[in-house]
Amino acid sequence: MSDELTISLTPEVLDSGSPEERATFGLLAMTANDRLLTQGVETGSNVVRHGPYVPGYPLAEWLVWNWWRIRWEAGSPLEANAASRWDFAHQMQTVGDGYVWPNITISSDGINAFVHSRQSLNPKVALFRYLGTDHREEVSAPALEEAVDGFVLDVLSRLENDGLQETNLHRLWSDLTTERDEPELTRYRKLEARLGYDPDEADEDALRRRLSDAAILGEDAMGELAADAMLEKDPLSSMTWSRDISEAADRRGFDADLSSGLRLSNSAGVAKSGAVEAWRLGRQLAHKVRAQENLDGDRISNERLAQYAGTSAAVISATGQRSRNISFALDQCDGHGRISLRSKWVTGRRFELARLIGDRLARTQVSKQPENLYPATRSFSYRQKMQRAFAAELLSPFNAVDEMHGGDYSEEKQNEIATHFKVSAMTIQAQLVNHGRLRLEDAPDILGRGAAFSVPQVA
Repeated sequence: MSDELTISLTPEVLDSGSPEERATFGLLAMTANDRLLTQGVETGSNVVRHGPYVPGYPLAEWLVWNWWRIRWEAGSPLEANAASRWDFAHQMQTVGDGYVWPNITISSDGINAFVHSRQSLNPKVALFRYLGTDHREEVSAPALEEAVDGFVLDVLSRLENDGLQETNLHRLWSDLTTERDEPELTRYRKLEARLGYDPDEADEDALRRRLSDAAILGEDAMGELAADAMLEKDPLSSMTWSRDISEAADRRGFDADLSSGLRLSNSAGVAKSGAVEAWRLGRQLAHKVRAQENLDGDRISNERLAQYAGTSAAVISATGQRSRNISFALDQCDGHGRISLRSKWVTGRRFELARLIGDRLARTQVSKQPENLYPATRSFSYRQKMQRAFAAELLSPFNAVDEMHGGDYSEEKQNEIATHFKVSAMTIQAQLVNHGRLRLEDAPDILGRGAAFSVPQVA
């Protein structure tokens, strides 16, 4: 990715409207990685423009109010009411104020940001018909922050040039600046957003109690639990506590000897977290492991996979010993820990265990950021996407998968290969989609779950 994002507003004259609208009216244009996202056609004239004529003020208000959620909330929840609330924080067409805004969705996985432009939802009645290409561009989170800050400061400058010094946007921007400058306020707002709440929407006492779990589990691990809870109807009450983790580890977990688990002889050639896309990091790490262990295109047995995790193969075969919410590895003391898996299927438990192996390697040996908890959750955060890519490539290396297909991508062949590698058919389908061998619409097992699996992985 070229990692560029711009939001510009070329001044134009507006004869009516509020003082804020008139002061900030102009032609809006937004680009990501040199791709124009706001291009459209004015109804009735067929004139193609870089963007619509709109006031920058309501868009700047929307960006500032939703800044924490845009920056930190990963993925969209499946529950209907929660999904609708997510749309209002991430879809630009909800800005409102009587203008037709671009059908652009802005989201993040915590490390990188995604800007997805689509055509107008109802082009026949729109005054400006957007020509979105249904393409998602990926940029770094700092690039998103810089673009938003630059746009908001430009709008504030135009307001002040017209004598508008104390608008609601000024107040919102002052609050946001303070929150970003103070570490404890940043921690609070970040967790609040990862849970899917607007500023000050969640119960403050309950949220601060959740923050205290970071001292036990690790700051990033706590954030991953929040991102998983966001998928539920009531995120704050659904978020897993450290005591829940400890109880599940004792009741349903398996012993792990951390000193006997897999270690890399060297991590050269593996990027640190955030330096590359999540899928690329996961694949790099899996390739490193396969090369070190002389695995070639071989299937990994349950015994060997468990050995990599420092535990016994019983963790895979004991399908009745399930963790209720998430899969995890919990470090306890003296080089020992516990591993608890969620799936009731052997293929699912193999995949989850592989995710935990990749997560530990990435955290302890590549990024040098060890924690007590290594969670594998349902969320679409950078960390979880990296885990999935690692597990898929470790368990069913694509070169071997593609060679076995031999151009036959039928459902029967997919199932045959999935059985050989002891992975799910969904894992094989996801790899075929990601490498361009199969269209998403031809992959019934992953339709509707594209955010989790269908990340472009063609080098």
